[in-house]
Amino acid sequence: MKKSLTAIMTLIAVSAHAQEAWTMQQCMQYAVDHNHEVKRTELELDNYKANRTGAIGHFLPAVDAGVDAQYNFGRAIDPETNGYTNVSTFYNGYTLSASLPVFDGFSRLHALKAAKASVLMGQSALRQKQDKTALDVLQAFTNVAYYEGLVKMAEEKVEETTLLLRQTRVLEEVGRKSAAEVAQVESQQAEADYELIHQQNLYASAMLELKKAMAFPIADTLSLEVRRERTLIPSAANSESVACGPGLIQGHPELLASRYQMQTARHEWHQARASLLPSLSLSAGLGTTYYKALQSETAASFSNQFNNNMGEYVGATLSIPLFNRLQTITKIRRAKNNYQIARENYEQKQLELEKLSREAWQDWQGYQKQTVQMRKKVEADSLAYQLTRRQFEEGLSTAIDLRTTSSQLLSSKATLLQCRLMAMVKEQLVRYYNGETIWTE
Repeated sequence: MKKSLTAIMTLIAVSAHAQEAWTMQQCMQYAVDHNHEVKRTELELDNYKANRTGAIGHFLPAVDAGVDAQYNFGRAIDPETNGYTNVSTFYNGYTLSASLPVFDGFSRLHALKAAKASVLMGQSALRQKQDKTALDVLQAFTNVAYYEGLVKMAEEKVEETTLLLRQTRVLEEVGRKSAAEVAQVESQQAEADYELIHQQNLYASAMLELKKAMAFPIADTLSLEVRRERTLIPSAANSESVACGPGLIQGHPELLASRYQMQTARHEWHQARASLLPSLSLSAGLGTTYYKALQSETAASFSNQFNNNMGEYVGATLSIPLFNRLQTITKIRRAKNNYQIARENYEQKQLELEKLSREAWQDWQGYQKQTVQMRKKVEADSLAYQLTRRQFEEGLSTAIDLRTTSSQLLSSKATLLQCRLMAMVKEQLVRYYNGETIWTE
């Protein structure tokens, strides 16, 4: 019932959101809530928590109760005389026992510490998976925004070439343009139509990739709200405030997961070494029996035997490991190697994150500077195109010149859009590697 209600609420939410434009943060949040890898990681975290509960339970005493009953036919031992008898008998026993390990070489303690470290590792791994999902959606969202912009540019180009073709045909009628120039403009219009269809197909493919990254229903409509982010060149003070150094990424989920994995391996190594030490445990219990010969009518009652046959015991067991075919040594060796492997992975992860964070910072700066320069280039190419078009209308330039300047302007606009979007992506990566939250919980 609860699952069906959740499914209904999810469908209602999807239907409601389908009617409005989704922001990038909404897409990230939806993906984090519905991604299958995130859900699997959540279940793995629950397993780590269950292991921690089990490790805590090992500090508690174990209590067992037992009841047994048996019929003996033929030769057997008489519990009353301890002699042999051939009489069929019924035997019933009851036991209650408890045991508590007092010392086991701190094996349980290291197991508990390893379980706690595993829970922290699972939490960091979950956060890492959520962030990775959000970053995948960020990239897919950016691709959709990019192709959406190209589609708009292509539509503007189609309208522009359609108007230009109409003007050129009018100029041909008055004798100011030749049929060859009209054919060249018609070729430009066909090329613009082709480019529009091509960009629309790329936009549709990018939208499918975004829905896949979000785990969004493929058949449902998803409209996006693309907000233009500020892409300013950072000052020296801002550069120092978000500089990506090793000290600033210690709280990164990937690094934390690697660190806790190393701690888990270290405690498992210590737990394996505890097998070399002796162990001491205490035990206590009580039991009683009931016995009756099937052919005898003089057997004591059940209540009398239950009370009279009651016995208690208390014991202590000291176990000293001597030789178990080198299994303990082998286990310790493997655990030590696993710890050293985890330590190497942690140090490697540190270097990788530092490299990636510095690369993201450099790319962010580079794309912001490129944005400024491309904005100037778009202005210059736009002016060149307007002048060339006026010259074409006056017969001072050819259709080839107009096509060249038009292609340059379109390419500059596309590059400017790409630089803006990539600057936004790299800014989010810089914040991500600095340990900041890039999606809203």
